[in-house]
Amino acid sequence: MQQLYVVKDIARMSGLSIYTVKFYLKRGLIKEVGRSPETRIRYFDDATVDRLGQIRRWRKLGRGLAEIHQLLEPSAEPSV
Repeated sequence: MQQLYVVKDIARMSGLSIYTVKFYLKRGLIKEVGRSPETRIRYFDDATVDRLGQIRRWRKLGRGLAEIHQLLEPSAEPSV
């Protein structure tokens, strides 16, 4: 069974703020893998943590969000 994390966990693991993680979620750079129907808490997996690390590295290199979105999803239209 895969390990699931909440926003606070993936923020801490990736070195980003909770606000930044939620911003990336809203912009479509990351996606939740599930949500609790009772509490509406979002759940994420290890792949999301890896993806956040990748986004963080690209941001440090000066890449913009639209460019990062294209790098992550080459066939998708930018939502940023």
